[in-house]
Amino acid sequence: MVLHKTPRQKGKFSLTRYLQTFQPGDFVAVAQELSFPLAYSKRIQGKTGKVIALRGKAYEVEISDLGKPKRYFIHPIHLKKINIQAK
Repeated sequence: MVLHKTPRQKGKFSLTRYLQTFQPGDFVAVAQELSFPLAYSKRIQGKTGKVIALRGKAYEVEISDLGKPKRYFIHPIHLKKINIQAK
């Protein structure tokens, strides 16, 4: 997990990641953008989940946490699309 940015990257974030869109059913990984606040604990960093729906500006993502499915509302700047097959 990256704990800090390089001095040239501090305060900057990618508009492409900020404005990215997902469809319900897409699989995503949580990748925290350090210059934009993440409202949840760092325990979900790196976890993968499934996009359920769009809620306002955030996406509802279902992540398995300690064997139980939990739903989080995460801004798209903290998400990366991954290609895995549904089980």
